[in-house]
Amino acid sequence: MSKPLVVQGLAALGEVRKVMQARLQAEREAAQRAAAAALAREREHTLFLRTVGEVTPLPQRGQAVIERPRPAPVPRQRERDEQAVLREALSDEFDAESLMETDDQLSYRRSGVGIDVLGQLRRGRWVVQGQIDLHGLTRDEAREALGGFLQGAGKRGWRCVRVVHGKGLGSPRREPVLKGKVRAWLVQRQDVLAFTQARGPDGGAGALIVLLDSAPSRLERRDGRDRRRQEPGRHGG
Repeated sequence: MSKPLVVQGLAALGEVRKVMQARLQAEREAAQRAAAAALAREREHTLFLRTVGEVTPLPQRGQAVIERPRPAPVPRQRERDEQAVLREALSDEFDAESLMETDDQLSYRRSGVGIDVLGQLRRGRWVVQGQIDLHGLTRDEAREALGGFLQGAGKRGWRCVRVVHGKGLGSPRREPVLKGKVRAWLVQRQDVLAFTQARGPDGGAGALIVLLDSAPSRLERRDGRDRRRQEPGRHGG
């Protein structure tokens, strides 16, 4: 509802007249639009009757129309792109033997990670927060599954996971096909700090315990470097 106009002197009368004219013009235009919309609906109704013929409307049952929530969209293309990146990032031709520790378990620790970390990893210093079982998968399936699992682990902030590759007892000639591949794939990932063979109750020679570099710790290190750069007097200035 429009507010009444208060005229405070004859000098404002001209402005009031302009405002009133603008209101009338707006009301006329709104009425014209409403009439045009009603005419368009009537034409559509008439065209429908001419095309379909007479119809009998369904009886009104007084039922409420319930809006059902639509499922969240699934980014299929992004998932395909991420899988393609994972396939390209983990090479089957990578020679990981030179990076392994010279122990009987062929453990691995990234450069800069202390030797004591492997001992702590073997003794269960970190709680295993998740695992993936690659049994029965082909090489390509296992590579994609492992990459996706580690990516999800990083998003959840997991530090320690178990990767079950099997002992190869069900493989042709009873050779562990995935065992060497999994180790080679793991050493290529920047988020893998170390891994070692699982203890007997945790899978033994058929599994690895993997220590991951958490995303928060990487961000903290980067923020620390940024703060040091911004501190006055760090460079003799």
